[in-house]
Amino acid sequence: MRYLHTMVRVKNLEESLDFYCNKLGLSEVRRMDSEAGRFTLVYLAAPGDRLGAVETDAPLLELTYNWDTEDYAGGRNFGHLAFEVDDIYAVCENLMKQGVTINRPPRDGWMAFIRSPDQISIELLQKGDALEPQEPWVSMTNTGVW
Repeated sequence: MRYLHTMVRVKNLEESLDFYCNKLGLSEVRRMDSEAGRFTLVYLAAPGDRLGAVETDAPLLELTYNWDTEDYAGGRNFGHLAFEVDDIYAVCENLMKQGVTINRPPRDGWMAFIRSPDQISIELLQKGDALEPQEPWVSMTNTGVW
């Protein structure tokens, strides 16, 4: 398993970039705009992590800017921690055997979400290409929220 990023939702992207980049000294590693999803993702690296972030895409801070306005009450501005795993099916199966609820099963062979005991959302991403969809994951429904 490899730590990837922490996601934080921001209300004003330019203001947030000024804070994280100009004031804290982080630098933008990459950016993705999703017209269909109506959001922008900006990945930032701390100065000491910059080289590793460029080479391996980790560890990063992901700023998520939703184009439509929304108030992030109750700490909803904090998104999730993300980890890359070698075999998402094996990891999820092992977690389930230990009593962990898979909130968003890896139906696509690529992404799953779980929650910590303190309800912190944790994203698990398959390393490399998605695995072929397979049961029981394909038929599993979402449980709760993530």
